[in-house]
Amino acid sequence: MAGTDFGDDATRRTMERDLRARLEEDRPLRVYCGFDPTKVDLTLGHAVPMRKLRQFQEFGHEVTFLIGNFTALIGDPTGRDTTRPVLTREQVAENAKTYTDQAFVILDRSKTVVAYNADWLDGLGFGDVLRLTGQYTVAQFLRRENFGKRYDEGTPIHVSELLYAMLQAYDAFHLNTDVQIGGSDQLFNLMAGRQLQEAWGQRPQVCITLPILVGTDGHEKMSKSLGNYIGLTESPNEMFGKVMSIPDSATLNYYTLATPLRPAEVEAIGREIEAGTLRPMDAKKRLAEEITAVFHGRPAAEAAREYFEATIQRREQPAEMPEYAIGGDTPLMAVLVAAGLAGSNGEVRRLVTQGAVSVNGVAATEAAVLVSPGDEVRVGRHRFLRLVRA
Repeated sequence: MAGTDFGDDATRRTMERDLRARLEEDRPLRVYCGFDPTKVDLTLGHAVPMRKLRQFQEFGHEVTFLIGNFTALIGDPTGRDTTRPVLTREQVAENAKTYTDQAFVILDRSKTVVAYNADWLDGLGFGDVLRLTGQYTVAQFLRRENFGKRYDEGTPIHVSELLYAMLQAYDAFHLNTDVQIGGSDQLFNLMAGRQLQEAWGQRPQVCITLPILVGTDGHEKMSKSLGNYIGLTESPNEMFGKVMSIPDSATLNYYTLATPLRPAEVEAIGREIEAGTLRPMDAKKRLAEEITAVFHGRPAAEAAREYFEATIQRREQPAEMPEYAIGGDTPLMAVLVAAGLAGSNGEVRRLVTQGAVSVNGVAATEAAVLVSPGDEVRVGRHRFLRLVRA
């Protein structure tokens, strides 16, 4: 199974054997991947398993895009050194509103089943939960690296966090899944589903785990909470600019996981970079264009490249930029917050302190400086705003 990441060859061989056996049955397989709406945006990291779902769709299999509106109330503890903040049902529902529209940027809407795990998990009684927990041991969970580390350090581990993997396993059982897809950090949870299915009389699912796309910092897993993410519905200019911000060390990881280029093409790019015949900057420009083209089309990606080269490399002001109407002289911080370029006055102050805000090409030194109709404001490297009279 090319492009997968199981951590050990024995698991890979088992899953490859089981998948081949199912494919030989010549029937549509039931394939799913779950996405918890803990934040509003799906990211380029989520696109990695979604592209695998799309491949299964193209081969005629039944794909379910599962929105974890129940499991999101707990939060997946995978990779966490502390307990996740608890979300309310209202927060989860609000986050989930646009998940399907974002997913259909990649998935075929006509061939996708959308399901919500609260539809069955909400109905479990205490007896059902006891029966479910009886399939697992505490020792199993303490063998997980993040739980074992927290236990050794005396950091609290809540029972609800142990339940997360069990509830995800129940999803697999409820859907009678043939194949479940997830990131390599999800292997424990996926194998828990396989264990439950076998214990309760179903054929154990095939687990397909994929490598993790690092965030724009080049180190941590892509996450909105860490601010190192690229949203699937971001504008072409924003998407292109964020890809260009990744460190050179992450370039091949992005080529491999976030573009439709074949492995041989990616390997050739790697060799050119290593030989010095392809500059890292040029490799990254092509990368940003390839990724932007996936979500916005080739013409928009080419325009985003031109925009980047003009505004970032040549530091030109773009001829066209979003406009915001004001009645007259207005404090800069009020404009940026109202226009959505900053979340709060405090954020504006931080941006100004960092030298990330300029007015008419001159760095702003005070967050409360007055700006006027006709002024052009730049925030960060690739966000612009032209002020017009209301």
